[in-house]
Amino acid sequence: MAKAIWNGVVIAESPKTVLIEGNHYFPRESVNMEYLHNSSSHTICPWKGQASYYSIEVNGQVNKDAAWYYPQPKPAAREITDHIAFWRGVKIEA
Repeated sequence: MAKAIWNGVVIAESPKTVLIEGNHYFPRESVNMEYLHNSSSHTICPWKGQASYYSIEVNGQVNKDAAWYYPQPKPAAREITDHIAFWRGVKIEA
């Protein structure tokens, strides 16, 4: 069971994550979306496509752009469709 934890709160928990480049991508349905807020940030990965970001807010503290996902991943990364990954201090227990 993999967990994403920030500020003492479990943000996501799933027995089935997709591990790519050292990052656990959690199925969207396993993520507590109440803690995520849309961000206007975007980046480009040459083989996965354009990433979009969420900021995480827990107990009044914000971790800007600490979660990302690919709304329309390229074919090589189709396995992370509807998955979300975390960084910037979000602890992943796998």
